Amino acid sequence: MEPITVQATINAPIEVVWQMWTLPEHITQWCFASDDWYCPAATNDPRTGGQFSSTMAAKDGSFSFDFGGVYDEVITNQLIKYTLDDGRKVSITFSSDDDDQTTVTETFDPETQNPIEMQRGGWQAIMDNFKKHVEGN
Repeated sequence: MEPITVQATINAPIEVVWQMWTLPEHITQWCFASDDWYCPAATNDPRTGGQFSSTMAAKDGSFSFDFGGVYDEVITNQLIKYTLDDGRKVSITFSSDDDDQTTVTETFDPETQNPIEMQRGGWQAIMDNFKKHVEGN
């Protein structure tokens, strides 16, 4: 299957965007796709060979899962590549044409259990939540 790409342009400097993407205290504030979910826990070691994990949970307690993996390559303020626990690959680029806007582009291998559009929609919703979090701080 072809990789899926989602993207957002965020009104913030690249250094701020990077910090809010990588610091666990921020990850727990944005790493979920809808308001009836939340991220109660996150760990992150953003360096090549480092590991990360985020718990995504329904607010009503009906379901939760851990989303984690290992970083294959990390270049501060530019690039994150990682392999998920299930073997799928993800690549995230951070780019900026000026001091006040940063574009985050995330490309990921789809899983086989859910429709492609559902996966694209979920990942885009998380990206949109990230944008909202950064611009609200």
